[in-house]
Amino acid sequence: PQISRLVDKHGQGKVMPIAAIICILGIVSLIAAALNEAPSWLLFVCAVPIGFGPSISAMTRARWTAIYRGMPELRTAYSLESVFDEVSYIAGPPVAIALSVAGFPQAPLMVASVVLALGVFALAAQKRTEPPLENVAADQEGGSAIFNGGIAALGLLLVTMGMIGGTISIGTVAFAESEGQPGMASMVLTAYAVSSLIAGLGFGALRLDMSLPRLLLLGVLATAASTVPFVLVGNVAALAVAVFVSGLFWAPTMIVAMALVERLVPEDRLTEGLTWLTSGQSIGSATGSALAGQVVDAYGAQNAFSVAVAAAAAILPPCTVRTERDLHSTQSQSRLTTGYSVSSLYGKPAFPTFATH
Repeated sequence: PQISRLVDKHGQGKVMPIAAIICILGIVSLIAAALNEAPSWLLFVCAVPIGFGPSISAMTRARWTAIYRGMPELRTAYSLESVFDEVSYIAGPPVAIALSVAGFPQAPLMVASVVLALGVFALAAQKRTEPPLENVAADQEGGSAIFNGGIAALGLLLVTMGMIGGTISIGTVAFAESEGQPGMASMVLTAYAVSSLIAGLGFGALRLDMSLPRLLLLGVLATAASTVPFVLVGNVAALAVAVFVSGLFWAPTMIVAMALVERLVPEDRLTEGLTWLTSGQSIGSATGSALAGQVVDAYGAQNAFSVAVAAAAAILPPCTVRTERDLHSTQSQSRLTTGYSVSSLYGKPAFPTFATH
């Protein structure tokens, strides 16, 4: 998020290449340390600069916002970005495995650094779509976007979403191995990404007359409910069906959360606000994977999915109470002055859910 805050202040073209170079140097040093069998602590040191890499998904969403702000096409653009995210999730693991098998274990990192460099510099060269720097000096005096209560709430929600995704990844691999079908794990995870991709495309094409907070609540409820079958499945085929259904709610919930950020923060903090959400998802994914791995070792493969259920149960009460409270507070007011439908969710009227008071 701090890199993205610098982007909001100085522009993508100035900050992204520098951040990418620092990240790539970290990757190169990590590869060198691994090839030379360096001590484990040095690997962690080398990994630190990798965290300086810019959040490309936030950068591209900020550009779409600059192009389509105030227009219904913006939600479609966000949906398209979510689809691209899912494509990368689908293609990334098999490509990494193929590179490792055909070459050496560090090959995926080398290719990733090259792709990162090409992508960042190609994006930075697109000056026409780069968000303009307007009123930065005046607006950024308010501090970081995370101090907006709504961004903090959405960030915590994305931590939970990430924990569910991380648990599914580890739990699926462990469960497939316990069933004697380790090769099916990749197929199950692909089903998860494909269903999310389909849902993202479909959601982008819909025009629903429903407020964003209500859509977010429904998405969270559906995502939470979809974790329960994981602890009940008896074979890999049943797990694949459960994972596919769960994936249908992932992209729409993410799209709505990102759209809420655009409503919550000023233009000069948009990239930072979006990055807080993607960072929350990454933190949750890492945490969920680590906890699920511990549960697998201690209690068995299928019990790993209990981490996802617990994460979903933890987020439901605060999310439900806050969303319903904010919805109730606007029932006596005109929808024309306090709310917006999904088909016109980027108009001037702002729904006060998650707002800072």
